[in-house]
Amino acid sequence: MSPRLESWAPQDWPLAPGWQPVVDAFLASEDGRRLAAFLKERLAAGATVYPPQPLRALQETPLAQVHAVILGQDPYHGPGQAEGLAFSVAEGVKLPPSLRNIFKELYCDRPAAIPRSGSLIGWARRGVLLLNAVLTVEDGQPGSHARKGWEALTDALIARVAAQCSPCVYLLWGAHAQAKARLIEKTAGSHGREFLVLQANHPSPLSASRPPVPFLGCGHFATARAWLAARGLKDVL
Repeated sequence: MSPRLESWAPQDWPLAPGWQPVVDAFLASEDGRRLAAFLKERLAAGATVYPPQPLRALQETPLAQVHAVILGQDPYHGPGQAEGLAFSVAEGVKLPPSLRNIFKELYCDRPAAIPRSGSLIGWARRGVLLLNAVLTVEDGQPGSHARKGWEALTDALIARVAAQCSPCVYLLWGAHAQAKARLIEKTAGSHGREFLVLQANHPSPLSASRPPVPFLGCGHFATARAWLAARGLKDVL
């Protein structure tokens, strides 16, 4: 059976340092209660919901260690794909098209074979927050959990990163991610943080080569690595 969410139990998902106050405040809010009720209702109805640990990005990457943020839209909606880290798939899972394009762009300035493994856990443990705008999805139904409350949490998480993490580069791919740009710029700017926001189309084959800013050829990884290296941070991405 493909890994899926079995129950809505955030208390069973220990978080890395720094995130708990943000998550607790969300869970106690109207948006948090609305989301919990929705997820419990869908699970009780027999819906197959991915991933098994929606908050995994917050489990793997402590707040104080975040120096890069990659924002996605919502988790992969195919069996066995989503693992709670934006764009990442577990060892042994075939590379989704979006991730294949990410690897193409990653190595555009230093040619190398596309990795066989699509796991991005190494990035998460080096300070890359791999966060989707919406953290759950139903099997075969992209966008099915949008506007159910997750956006309030991910806005709060991004605001906390922007307020505390410096230097930090934000890679915003696609309209859902780019919707966070103003929040990042306003929050980081008001707190005097050093930040860089990079925006391009989503890496999906449907948009990766299209205007206004094609993902393929955007140079985000090379730009982010150079920017971070100039500030004493190497091997983050």
